[in-house]
Parts: sequence; C-alpha cells; structure tokens
Amino acid sequence: MAVLIGGHIRHRPFSGALTVSVSKYAQVGLGSRGEMYWQALTRDYRRTSRLVAVSDSNPGRLELVRSTLEAEGIIIPGYDAADFDRMLSETKPDTVIVTSKDSTHDIYITKALYAGCDVITEKPLTIDEVRLKRILDAVKSTGKSVRVTFNYRYSPVRMRIKELLTSGIVGDVLSVDFNWMLNTDHGADYYRRWHRNKENSGGLMVHKATHHFDLVNWWLGTSPEEVFARGKREFYTERQAALYGLESHSERCHTCPVSSRCNFYLDIAANENLKSLYLDNESHDGYYRDRCVFSPQIDIEDTMCLVVRYATGALMSYSLNSFVPWEGYRVCFNGTKGRLEHVAQETVYVSGDGTTPGELKKGDTTITVFPHFQKSYSVPLPEAKGGHGGGDELLLDDLFGDTERDDPLGSRADYRAGAWSVLMGIAANKSIATGQPITISDLL
Repeated sequence: MAVLIGGHIRHRPFSGALTVSVSKYAQVGLGSRGEMYWQALTRDYRRTSRLVAVSDSNPGRLELVRSTLEAEGIIIPGYDAADFDRMLSETKPDTVIVTSKDSTHDIYITKALYAGCDVITEKPLTIDEVRLKRILDAVKSTGKSVRVTFNYRYSPVRMRIKELLTSGIVGDVLSVDFNWMLNTDHGADYYRRWHRNKENSGGLMVHKATHHFDLVNWWLGTSPEEVFARGKREFYTERQAALYGLESHSERCHTCPVSSRCNFYLDIAANENLKSLYLDNESHDGYYRDRCVFSPQIDIEDTMCLVVRYATGALMSYSLNSFVPWEGYRVCFNGTKGRLEHVAQETVYVSGDGTTPGELKKGDTTITVFPHFQKSYSVPLPEAKGGHGGGDELLLDDLFGDTERDDPLGSRADYRAGAWSVLMGIAANKSIATGQPITISDLL
C-alpha cells in the first residue's frame, strides 16, 4: 500500500467561515489506495484542506489523476516521484501524504520531515529495521509529526472491543487467539501485485498483518517483546497450478492461454478502474497488475503462524492464511474473569476494482462474552457502514475535518504505533528465516 504525506494535522473548531484555516497537502503515490485521500481532500474537505501537488513514478497514472481533477475544475501540479524534493520546495505543503510502494515509504517520509513537513502515511510504516531506524532518527531530529492511518482503529465494532477490554470485562488478559483468513479473491490478489516480493512489501507478515498486530497492541494497551514464527508458501505454487490443470499458464492473466478455465483469472480490461489505473499505463514502467498467482517469481508466504509474548506477560497465537473460502477473522481474549470472542466476516474485494473494501457482513459479525461461572451473552454491535468496517470515513474526518475531537480510546496512531506493528512483522520474517525466537528490542 501507499503512504500519504501532506499538511499539518489540525482539528480546528469552527467559529465562522472567515476563521477556518486551510492546510496544504501534497500526495505521493496515486495507485488504488491513494484514491481515498486525494478524493477526500478535493471533495469533502475542500473548505479546510488544499491539495497543492500530486506525485507518482508512473507518468500515465499521474496524468490520469490530474485530468480527473481538471475535469472538476481543480488544477493541481503533478511531479514525477524522482522530483519529490522539487515538489516540496515549489509547493511548500504543510503535510505530505505517502501512499507509494511500501519499500519507498521511508524515502518520502524522511525527506518530508527534513523539509519541515508533517506526514500522514498508509500502513505499513516501512518494511525492515534499517528503513525504520531512518524514520525514527528523522522524527527525533525534526520533531515533526508522523501519523499512520490504521483505519481499523476507527471501526465502531473494533472500538467496542477496545471499550469492553478497557472496562475489565474479562479481567486481565492472559492470552489471545487470533486467526485471520483471506479468501481466494482478496487473498490471491497479493500474489498478482508488487506485494508478491518481500523486497517491495516485507511479505504479508509486514504488509497485511501490520493491521492485525496494531489492533492487538491497541486493544491490550501494551507492546510486544518476543516473536516466534513459522511460514511457508504451498498454495500459490506451480504444484497447485498443476493440480488445477493449469501447467501451461503464462506470467500474466491478460495474455494467458488457460484463462478461460482458471478460477484465479483477473480480467483487468473488463474493469474500468483497473484498466485506467494499470492496464492503460503499463507501457510507462512495465508494471503488470495481473501477474499469475502461481508464478515461480513469488517469494512471500501464503501460510503463517506465530506466537507473541507481550510486556504484560500476555501471549498471542496468530495465524494468517490467504487461500481459504471465507473472508474475515476470529479473535478471542482469555482473561482472569472470562473470555471475549469476536467474529467478523468481511465482504470480498480486489484492490482498486471500485468496490468498497472490508465492509462487515451483517449477521455474520458478533461479540460474545463468556464470564466465569455465569451464562454467556452477546454484546449489541454499533452501526458500522463503509470501508474497513466503517473506519475509513471516520479516519478521514479525524485527519481532515474542522471539528475538534476527543480521542478517548487512542485511535490516532503515531509513528510509535506504526513502529511496534512493523517490528512484529519484521521479527516474524527473521524468525521464519532462522527458526529462532526474535527479541524485538534486539532489532533496533
């Protein structure tokens, strides 16, 4: 996913149209996830926010965004990502929004910080400890702000879990069981894109699980100390392709001779969003959005599990499988006063296909409390509409809205929260590679 870098994050009380201050934002990275930010800035939050520049490494995608805005009467200068420094110098944003490839986040974050800008970045904060140290050093040196957009923290259902655990409903949490499942539409999509290589994404233990690790860190109000992990890739392989009778597949869907009988075929020419963002612009950089999920070029795992020890003494067992017929997760908290179980089934989507990501399915999302020596009971769920369980809109309003907001649950995540979550994924990768438990404090 990309990172958004823009103007100062200010939550301003409104006391009349003439007193509303306007913050200036620049954004780097204009792929599918970046849309949410530049659209919000130029539409819903135009009264308080001004997008002063956009940047991308693909000139076709850059022009697509600029022409889309121009059709709405909004003229925004565009810069090649290689001219990022010049963009900062000429447009002088207050905040930079980073939504570029994960492996480039540290480049744009640190440059923005040293240029005097605050930063808003998509998750993950970065992909390894070397890049993370660069970011931490830049924050310490400049004193500027970095916020990581963990939208799940803003989902009303996940906030209810935080409220319940904070209230002590199950006492002190001693252990957590967390199982996340990606189905063969959404899950398979990570093996088509640049995420399929660890040098770009850190693998799913960093790119995807950073969301999940951050949720547990936030829910428990603690930090991880040690990680032991195992992982493998056994589903998205040439062997599995042979089992499906797809041995003669090509490296991409668009030209594949067996596409008509492949359940993983992605027709990007048939989806206007994917076509305009990627297919129409691949001649500029050679990036194919629809690479084969069974390609031998993939080097990330599809089956992962780990055990985490937290500073409080709590233990977590976690698994991530990206090839199952069901999309969602189950998390259980075992405490000194009982057990809390939360099941969430999410709608399926392919990134950038124009559908809303990660909506909760009504009736298939539950919270149940099992007190010791008493009957179990269900907890009523709050209304949760929109992307990522209703978190996207609330996140955007917290970032760009003009109303002063309380944050009693600590939903706003800074660079420290981003660092803890990626350190867990980085430790997991090292543990998988070495077969040894990794002490997180040893990474920095």
